[in-house]
Amino acid sequence: MRIPKPSRREYMRGTLGVLAGTAAAPVPARAATPARKAVSGAGIQFALALAPGEAGRHRLARQIGVNYAIATVLPALAKVPRERYLETLMKIKAEYEGAGLTIAGVESHPVPAEKIKLGLPGRDEEIENYLAVIEALSKAGIHMICYNFMAGLGWYRTAVNVPERGGALASEFDNRVAKKQGLTEWGEIPEEKVWANLEYFLKAVIPAAEKFRVNMALHPDDPPLSPLRGIGRIVISAKNYRRIMDMVPSPVNGITFCQANFVAMGEDIEALAREWCRQKKIFFVHFRDIQGQGEYFRETFHDNGPTDMVRMLKVYHEYGFTGPMRPDHAPTLEGEANDRPGYAMNGKILAIGYMKGIMEGLGLPYA
Repeated sequence: MRIPKPSRREYMRGTLGVLAGTAAAPVPARAATPARKAVSGAGIQFALALAPGEAGRHRLARQIGVNYAIATVLPALAKVPRERYLETLMKIKAEYEGAGLTIAGVESHPVPAEKIKLGLPGRDEEIENYLAVIEALSKAGIHMICYNFMAGLGWYRTAVNVPERGGALASEFDNRVAKKQGLTEWGEIPEEKVWANLEYFLKAVIPAAEKFRVNMALHPDDPPLSPLRGIGRIVISAKNYRRIMDMVPSPVNGITFCQANFVAMGEDIEALAREWCRQKKIFFVHFRDIQGQGEYFRETFHDNGPTDMVRMLKVYHEYGFTGPMRPDHAPTLEGEANDRPGYAMNGKILAIGYMKGIMEGLGLPYA
């Protein structure tokens, strides 16, 4: 038997009836998935190193749930007189806040400091700039400076394209290669000279940092090896850190705990983290890992190095660290340019997810 085809009016009437019946039927309540609340001040502040003017990276940071940034302000402040430091910093701060990010500190010297580190004529002018920028940072609500005292040579690697897992590109240091590269333009600089330069600097700036409540977080020498191409390096051991903190005792004279650098030193990083967290001397953590130490090491992904990263995050929490922590020196992944070795974004995305996963699994708070 042939079934008669319904008219358009009958079709619409039937369809609307079904829709009305569906709307009238009770809909089972969907179980709400509560958004995870990261309470400010309740835990470690996960952050990324982000420069001004990188709007895409700022958005990406927020998209992966990062609320804090470590800013680079040296390029901007080096172009203006010290009387304009505060104005410039406030503009930078507004840019980050517009992206939903809070600046938890600045990394690398906020103003030029190479003459300070090398003990060259003009260092007193650089120190005057430093005193001014400490005050300006404080007035802008930024209370941490991650600085280093690597004279002549900064963060240093002998290769930046070493294959890691799946062909990702990592950096490595091999002192045999470094020695073949010979002296730098600065020739030989003894450690004693670097010690004297650091003491001169700290005695000048720590009183101002204490007055304006700006934590001075000294980064280890990377690599922590002396001499490096003829230049003495002194921030290379826990013993030397204790000497530096005793040189100018102050609650603001402290540490950037770049975890892998202490691994490269051969130190017990868990014991050091407990010691210095108890003393409230760790102001900032670089969370990363390496394979090897001393004369040779290479960077690893955060999830495949030899360090017990789960244990380290637990130690930081248990011993009261609630400052900024950022993943550092991640390998460059497929599809990314390797023009900023260690600082491409995809590896950082993996690292932040890994770090958050650990904290969630341990039931620990983070901000």
